[in-house]
Amino acid sequence: MSEEINDENAPVRDLPSEESGGLSHEDFAGDKFYKFAKGRGVMNLPNKLTVSRMVMIPVFVLFFYLEFTGHFFVALAVFAIASLTDLFDGKIARRYNLVTNLGKFLDPIADKVLVSSAFIIMLTLPWIFTAFTGSWALIVAGCGVALILAREIIISGFRMVAADSGKVIAADMFGKYKTVFQDASIVVLLISAGVTELVDLASDAAYTAAQVVNYVGLVLFAAAIVLTVLSGINYIVKNIDVLKK
Repeated sequence: MSEEINDENAPVRDLPSEESGGLSHEDFAGDKFYKFAKGRGVMNLPNKLTVSRMVMIPVFVLFFYLEFTGHFFVALAVFAIASLTDLFDGKIARRYNLVTNLGKFLDPIADKVLVSSAFIIMLTLPWIFTAFTGSWALIVAGCGVALILAREIIISGFRMVAADSGKVIAADMFGKYKTVFQDASIVVLLISAGVTELVDLASDAAYTAAQVVNYVGLVLFAAAIVLTVLSGINYIVKNIDVLKK
């Protein structure tokens, strides 16, 4: 779960979150799903989902590069499942007050590594960006990925400084939208790669369909870059006082 959408910035155990309806652990005592989700020790269900997302990252990379018919679609399926764990771990953690320090630590790492890995490995196959455009698209893509990585590193450092000062930086709309557009661009570009590899582009209809999908992916990627930059600037401007201490 990305820090923008569902970071585990939920209250600790003795301060129930709003999403849980203000209920404590004792109030969930009769809930069978809660008993299952709580598990034993720190490895509750939300943390298991986060760890599973980290495990799926190398699996995603593996299927991306393995050369067999439809491997891009298999990689896409793995990426989609990993992204879904990002959605559910945060909801479950907040709903049942299962937020832990381990989850706070692992979750943003899993998110950033998953998305960063996807963008980086796609750059190693330039035709994903240039199949229907030109070399300029690869240059733009390379600069875009660099901006995305730089933003994540800078904001992570910024959050650490803020945390040392006892300040929690709240999510903003730019951050939420950039996460959505990043994931969407990865999904569509993977679909584009799979379609381009499988269909006979000698057919005008197939070529046009593959071209449209690729263009949609590139537009989403461009929007993700813009939102990433705006999100980073907005975080810093709104919390610039952190750097003045």
